Amino acid sequence: MSKPNTFKAIILMLIAMAVMPLIDVFAKFLSNQGIPVLQLVWARFFFGALLTLTFAVQVKGENVFKPSHPTMQIARAGLLILGTAFFFWALKYLPIADTLAIYFIQPILVTALSPFLLGEKVGMQRWAMVFLGFIGVLIIIRPGFKDINPGVIFALGAGLCSAFYLILTRKLTGAVNAIVTSFQTSFIGAIPLTAALPFVWMDATVSQWAMMFGLGLSAIVGHYLVAKAYDLAEASLLSPFSYTEMINAVILGWLFFDDFPDLWTFVGVGILMGCAFYISVRERQLNRLA
Repeated sequence: MSKPNTFKAIILMLIAMAVMPLIDVFAKFLSNQGIPVLQLVWARFFFGALLTLTFAVQVKGENVFKPSHPTMQIARAGLLILGTAFFFWALKYLPIADTLAIYFIQPILVTALSPFLLGEKVGMQRWAMVFLGFIGVLIIIRPGFKDINPGVIFALGAGLCSAFYLILTRKLTGAVNAIVTSFQTSFIGAIPLTAALPFVWMDATVSQWAMMFGLGLSAIVGHYLVAKAYDLAEASLLSPFSYTEMINAVILGWLFFDDFPDLWTFVGVGILMGCAFYISVRERQLNRLA
């Protein structure tokens, strides 16, 4: 990790969370217009690789095409492909804010999985927060009170893939330059997606191409800023700020699609935010004592 710079890290995280919902806006617009999900996922990775290539080469030269942790980078790319596809499929059935609300099970899953995959110790208090976080997700989904929307399953799948992706990212933090990591993940992901593209390709208009480019640009800028922020400050400090993405998603969903979450969605998200904030504070306290 670079020399700690808490203020700069928080600002980068807040900007990233303002940029990230734009991915969802572009994806929902294009999906509503009939563009296949696989084509949207391809755009995210292809334009992401294209936009970061020059910067990554400046940092690592020709070796940028040879990941220093190939197995981990391939696994990260695979998880990001699956997570992105699940999230975009969820957007076909759910409003942006509802999809994101369910997806926010991610930090709770990271905490639950960290003892097994990262060797981290999780005490009873944090396990209690994991349980409460699960209750928060149930409040958002409300199984038994309404028919389960297919988008709910896709959003949960996206959150699970993202949790594993973040765990692998933790293992790489500080080991690889942020822009190099962003390029390599996008480049590795673009290869199989490009090979599969002819089977689903749909001709796009100029405005649709512009939105696909905007999707890729938003994704790469957002992920780069998150990676840079995590390189400047502790993950436990930055984690609560990721929930500002929900605020921005609600605003954009309301502006562009006239979607607004119901009261119970806000209650569930509030529980998830409280659990994540507690876990973050608790982790910082334990780090100071270590």
